Amino acid sequence: MLSYLNKKKYLYLLLLPCVVYFLVFNYVPMYGVLMAFKDFDFSKGIIHSPWVGFDNFKYMFGLSDFYKVFWNSFYLGVLRIVFGFPLPIILALLLNEMRNMAYQRLTQTIIYLPHFISWVVIGGILVNFLSPAWGLVNIFLKQLGIDSVFFLADPHYFRPVVVLSSIWKESGWGSIIYLAAIAGINSELYESASIDGASRLQKIWYVTLPGIKSTIVILLILRLGQVMNNGFEQIFVLQNPMNLNVSEVFETYAYRVGILGGRFSFGTTVGLFTSVIGLIFLLAGNRIAKLLKEDGIW
Repeated sequence: MLSYLNKKKYLYLLLLPCVVYFLVFNYVPMYGVLMAFKDFDFSKGIIHSPWVGFDNFKYMFGLSDFYKVFWNSFYLGVLRIVFGFPLPIILALLLNEMRNMAYQRLTQTIIYLPHFISWVVIGGILVNFLSPAWGLVNIFLKQLGIDSVFFLADPHYFRPVVVLSSIWKESGWGSIIYLAAIAGINSELYESASIDGASRLQKIWYVTLPGIKSTIVILLILRLGQVMNNGFEQIFVLQNPMNLNVSEVFETYAYRVGILGGRFSFGTTVGLFTSVIGLIFLLAGNRIAKLLKEDGIW
């Protein structure tokens, strides 16, 4: 064992920053979960604040708007998976089929760029583009004889705007993992398919997709675990009183009631509840994958 560690010591040194990152930002903060079972008082701290058991959860389930927030979060999360999850796969397949490497690299750079733009900036762009007075979208609609639409104020358009903007921002970046998986496919398989007379579409269907199937399944399972997480930044910058009925999700709800309202224990309770729901979906997704004879995450 010691000889093996000594032989691989530089690889473990490369792994060390990642381990430290997860310890500091993912495991150490789990200590704060205790607040969900306490009546947190700043002056007493987490340890010395009185225990209240499941009172915070009873209060949360008893709120009249809790189930509306739950539905908003779940529905929006499902829409993100249904429409957003396949796009990086499609992009990776399209990029892999490009034969002009210079054009491929240029395309990759362009589709990766939105990932590095903050939601605050993108929110400002969307507000201007979708404005009923001067927005380019409504100017185009007027040219077609269609009345202006206040997209960010109409609850019917809020979810499509959120999902489409999320796809635009993250699909290119998400395709990196699939491109890496495609690069790992044995090139001899493509050569054999060419000898058998397979077309490019047939190579994608019978070689590329089966070659990255395990990657797709694992990422889908992990994405199911995030079904209740819709991202605070995006929702917050697009949220307004007119679309609040459909835009209030657990992230903004915990911020509004827990942080702004000074109910830190309640905010922790909401976060713990969404984590438990995500864990249930993660376990269910992994179990279904195993039943279908696919590779799971464990």
